[in-house]
Amino acid sequence: MADFDERDFDENEEETSLKKEEDGESKSQEEKKESEYEDVCFICRRPESKAGKMFKLPNHICVCNDCMHKTMDTVSQFDYQGMLNNPDLMDDLNKNLNNNGYPSIRFVNIADLQGEGGIPNKQKLKKKKPKNEKEPVLDIKNIPPPHKIKAQLDDYVIGQEYAKKVISVAVYNHYKRVATGTMDEIEIEKSNMLMIGPTGCGKTYLVKTLARLLDVPLAIADATSLTEAGYIGDDIESVVSKLLAAADNDVEKAERGIVFIDEIDKIAKKKNTTSRDVSGESVQQGMLRLLEGADVEVPVGANSKNAMVPLATINTRNILFICGGAFPDLEEIIKQRLKKQTSIGFNAELKDKFDKEKNILSKVTVEDLKKFGMIPEFIGRLPIIYTLQALDKPMLVKILKEPKNAILKQYQKLLELDEVKLEFDDGALEAIAEKAMEKDTGARALRAIIEEFMLDIMYEIPKDDNIGRVTITREYIEGTGGPVIDIRSISGENPDKLKVIEEK
Repeated sequence: MADFDERDFDENEEETSLKKEEDGESKSQEEKKESEYEDVCFICRRPESKAGKMFKLPNHICVCNDCMHKTMDTVSQFDYQGMLNNPDLMDDLNKNLNNNGYPSIRFVNIADLQGEGGIPNKQKLKKKKPKNEKEPVLDIKNIPPPHKIKAQLDDYVIGQEYAKKVISVAVYNHYKRVATGTMDEIEIEKSNMLMIGPTGCGKTYLVKTLARLLDVPLAIADATSLTEAGYIGDDIESVVSKLLAAADNDVEKAERGIVFIDEIDKIAKKKNTTSRDVSGESVQQGMLRLLEGADVEVPVGANSKNAMVPLATINTRNILFICGGAFPDLEEIIKQRLKKQTSIGFNAELKDKFDKEKNILSKVTVEDLKKFGMIPEFIGRLPIIYTLQALDKPMLVKILKEPKNAILKQYQKLLELDEVKLEFDDGALEAIAEKAMEKDTGARALRAIIEEFMLDIMYEIPKDDNIGRVTITREYIEGTGGPVIDIRSISGENPDKLKVIEEK
């Protein structure tokens, strides 16, 4: 029995030692995770790199040297006639206050404060790497060349060959700037871009697809919510703050990223207004230093600066900015400029010559953008200006069926889950494209049209397990007929076309 007990004791000892080792490993892992971030002062919200050494208080609360001294000086100045140094007097005071119905006066208990300094991980700054460490240099040979970037974009985006070529070259050059840095005396300047195209032609989709394919941090921001500093709305620095969040709060990684600002035409100068333009020209002026390259103080994990959010300093010199917008009514400005060039005589051009031209935006100049409401300083910081083509009928048909995540493929996948095959006639695809052209909202119209005529099919098919195939025809799209429903074949027999569901 004694031997048995000793063995049990030895086994228990081994188990406890293993548990201690596991606990020690987990603690060390937690310490490593915590060490990735800087400590932030609980009072002034400055990181340790700016405020200096921190005082560690219970419950992971940190206070910087300045705030700690200010607090102690304030407390020592007001002794309240010796009350703080007389515990008996303080107890009597609390009893009298409670008996008379006054609220009890208490000092704040630091242990009651939850969280590590009240700051979640998304609002913590990562520690800077020591200067002795060599920064990892990108290998230029491993950087994807422009033709490979464009080939990946071709799988998702139909048409827009020139736009895809421009954005591929810009991203490739941006990679090379990051790779070379300041290795030579020649400093490579960045080329910010302005992308102009009608609604639904694929501006935002092009950049979102690029974001999935690239390894650099890429942030997509919206210019409609930006306002001048001090007004309700997002500050201009929030554009860079989103890039910092995409880089996992790593400042050095964010300084090599790409920012896409959508709806840039919404910050044009307001015409014929006497009110203060807080979301127009003033936003353009505030963005000048971002586009050019400057040290910007950015709130971490928030859209605006306030006392509860730590700030990080980011240099925007190596950040590539891509701006995009539909620029409505810009076509009329271009037509007015072109019509002024007409003259009288045999070789004179007709005034209505440009009315039916679809890609009139390709003739845009800097003067047209100035007349639209963009200030010259802003346009000057976007040296590459290019346009996207309006979608025509053949392009819409290709968009329906060719991309990897085409709309038709999505519905075919949905019906495959019900073991039903979905097919589309060529006439049906042309009818969908014709209806989309009438709506004049680009590729966005395709989804609305397909949702409309697929409603009855998606509702009726789960009712009958015998349905094996559905073929969408042109007549069903135009409302003069219905889809062809094929019953599932039994023992290899040919399917019989039995019925047609009329459109409701």
